[in-house]
Amino acid sequence: MTSTVFRIGSTNLCRRWLVAFVAFIACIAISATAADLPGDSVYHLDVPLVDQNGNGSHLADRRGKPQLVSMFYTSCKFVCPLIIDSVLLTERSLDSAERQRLEVLFVSFDPERDTPTQLKGVFDQRKLDARRWTLARTEAPNVRKIASALDIRYRALADGEINHATALVFLDADGRIVARTNTLGAVDPDFVAAIRTSLSAHAARLEPTSVQRQ
Repeated sequence: MTSTVFRIGSTNLCRRWLVAFVAFIACIAISATAADLPGDSVYHLDVPLVDQNGNGSHLADRRGKPQLVSMFYTSCKFVCPLIIDSVLLTERSLDSAERQRLEVLFVSFDPERDTPTQLKGVFDQRKLDARRWTLARTEAPNVRKIASALDIRYRALADGEINHATALVFLDADGRIVARTNTLGAVDPDFVAAIRTSLSAHAARLEPTSVQRQ
């Protein structure tokens, strides 16, 4: 009887040690991943996002693929639709292969009103590409963090409108700002050229070496 009790206690103790060890290894892996990021990466921000379908993720989950990022809010009647138009125009300046390597993220300035349902309404109305586009919300303190990292200034007004800067920001796969433009309603050729150069470099890094091909 004593022997049986000892074995049960030992088993429970081993399980606790195993859980603690796994948690320790996970912490090391997370720390290593964060340390592996460039110092100027926006993915150092610990920001949860909820997209137009109600799916949750973190900003840093977008690492690994170049991103065209901007900020908006759905009740904006003039400037924000023009921001979306400008991204669509920028995309059309890329060839099909380039577009497939580019993801688009819009983060709302207005988390109180921009629910996933509200975001989904704009997403569907504009017929955005669900394979690459994400409209997202996060809580107000995190909106401030993202806007600061992207250098997009904004201010909520008493009438519910939001006075904000307009910018399209291109991030490389590691979350570094490669290029930005404030041009709306037209294509900025320098911005497109920077995107193309970065996408090409990213694709080249992903290609298998000649040894791997063999």
